[in-house]
Amino acid sequence: MTLIDWASGRMFQLVHRHNLIYNTCWEDPRLDRAALRLGPGDTVLVITSAGCNALDYVLTGPGHVHAVDVNPRQNALLELKLAGIRGLEFEDFYAMFGRGRLPGVRRIYADALRGDLTPWSQDYWDRWIGFFDNARRPFYFRGTAGGFARLLNLYLDRIIKVRYWIDAILAAATVSEQREIYERQLRDRFWSRPLQFAMGRDATLSLVGVPRAQRVQVEQQYEGGIVAFLEDCVEAVFARLPLRDNYFWRVYLTGSYTPDCCPEYLRPENFQRLRAGLAERVSVHTNSVQGFLEKHEGWITHFVLLDHMDWLSSRYHFLLEAEWQAILRRAVPGARIVWRSAGLRTEFLDRVQVTVDGCRRVLGELLSYERELAEQLHARDRVHTYGSFHIANLVA
Repeated sequence: MTLIDWASGRMFQLVHRHNLIYNTCWEDPRLDRAALRLGPGDTVLVITSAGCNALDYVLTGPGHVHAVDVNPRQNALLELKLAGIRGLEFEDFYAMFGRGRLPGVRRIYADALRGDLTPWSQDYWDRWIGFFDNARRPFYFRGTAGGFARLLNLYLDRIIKVRYWIDAILAAATVSEQREIYERQLRDRFWSRPLQFAMGRDATLSLVGVPRAQRVQVEQQYEGGIVAFLEDCVEAVFARLPLRDNYFWRVYLTGSYTPDCCPEYLRPENFQRLRAGLAERVSVHTNSVQGFLEKHEGWITHFVLLDHMDWLSSRYHFLLEAEWQAILRRAVPGARIVWRSAGLRTEFLDRVQVTVDGCRRVLGELLSYERELAEQLHARDRVHTYGSFHIANLVA
């Protein structure tokens, strides 16, 4: 390990061990719904992140969703959402998690939410519930990803002064209108040399949950490296895909959702379904994927592993092998697994060695990929900041 690797790793750990990182999920659940094909008898394991997608999955009717995360702050956020579903009327719930601001939230929290949280989450929100009552800095500019979004908005508003065109592109009726605004008014102003420099730095990327291992993957696999990759991602979002329902980018560009552009759990009809019982099918676990599966006694039919295997692929390959050994132990035959990667490929995964029936096998022999479907879905990804999307079935 080089000194740069060590310093970058320390920076990433410092950020991730002491902060709420994600205040909203940065993975498109529309892709996941098509890839997972959940049914009433299914049990899902998903890495919690901000909990939005765990709530999205349960709306499709699986038997249970286990939200697992090593960062207790991420689980505290999902617990707060679940408490809000049980204890708030929709108008207050939407103000809190849709607009990112609920005036008087401290009293409402004490009266209607706190008692429904675990002790760790109570301690966390006792200190930080004010995130939801600040007119100048709403919740979606909190946490490290939200802090990055706030800096981005300062750059847009005060440095390159393009707020008029940001509002215009978000309101555009067609993709062709979006493309014209982006190419004529935004692209050259946005991608200034200072921004390009900042986006190539590990310290900047760590704020949005990108460790050095992922940056290196992109540098090795994408022509032009990380900055060219990010420029192409942004162009795809603003000039090639419809923005009218892209709530991922809207919330970070404006600080809030709208009733017509928001996650499914923030729609009134879905809130009522969650409140009527579906929310009880979500459980929250502070643990690693491996740690949870080694304690869990039931079977899992679907796994949503986000992009965390990128993090383990270089320095922590032994942990990746231990995690997959735990997955194989708890997965039903034919279990369906989806994940994302910063890289264009994840060959490192096929080389993972596991023990099956007393014999050493490589994981590539145990997975049946649905590459065509994955590529079709990835092309429509509204977030569009991952290099690849993967769907595999566990060979019985």
